[in-house]
Amino acid sequence: MRRNSLPARATSRPVVAALAAVGAVAGVLVGWSGLDTVNGCGLATERYPSATAADWVRYADVVVVGKAERERETGREELATGPYSHLLERTVELATQDTPFVSRTRSHPTVGATLDYVAPGWKLLRSDGETRVALLTGDAPRVVPGHTYILALRWDGERWVALGEGAVVPFDDQRIGRGEWCGQILDTDGFAQGERIGRSGDRGLEKTLIGQGVPALKQELDRAARKPS
Repeated sequence: MRRNSLPARATSRPVVAALAAVGAVAGVLVGWSGLDTVNGCGLATERYPSATAADWVRYADVVVVGKAERERETGREELATGPYSHLLERTVELATQDTPFVSRTRSHPTVGATLDYVAPGWKLLRSDGETRVALLTGDAPRVVPGHTYILALRWDGERWVALGEGAVVPFDDQRIGRGEWCGQILDTDGFAQGERIGRSGDRGLEKTLIGQGVPALKQELDRAARKPS
């Protein structure tokens, strides 16, 4: 099984585009204290529809269960003004644990034992040139090393990107809704509360399957794949 590594790009290519590709919202920062649940964390950005199992099987090339192992800076863009001097691109290496869905209708690289995923990065504080402030994706995990996730990914622009905010789901202890979400560590009860408050009208896959594991996910994806498009 070969490793899918995303080629490093020249820093002249805007890092902002990479952040947008995974739904990062500049200016939304990690750092709230005393939150037991998270009532959203910024504006959600959808590259492709990502809420339902039907969205996942229609638009994703693969659905991966992966543990975030390590992160690294893979690019930066200089900012001319303001309190931050640079936007920093962050790439997370995921150890593949399972692939509940693989599209047979589009060409894409084979997922190996690991893959590189471009996740929300950082802003670099201008005043000292060293302090990094974390960026968040609206209503979705940041993807932090040490935690496990389910990700509906598409090979787009020679890189793996998430479909949208509904396509990255916390999955610590093999339970949907347990783990890191919006930069906070939640159990399934806390995640459910955040979902109810933050997106009361949402009927996303993560809400439908909260507390369940891979078998339930595969069942939903198989059912969606069998339905006429």
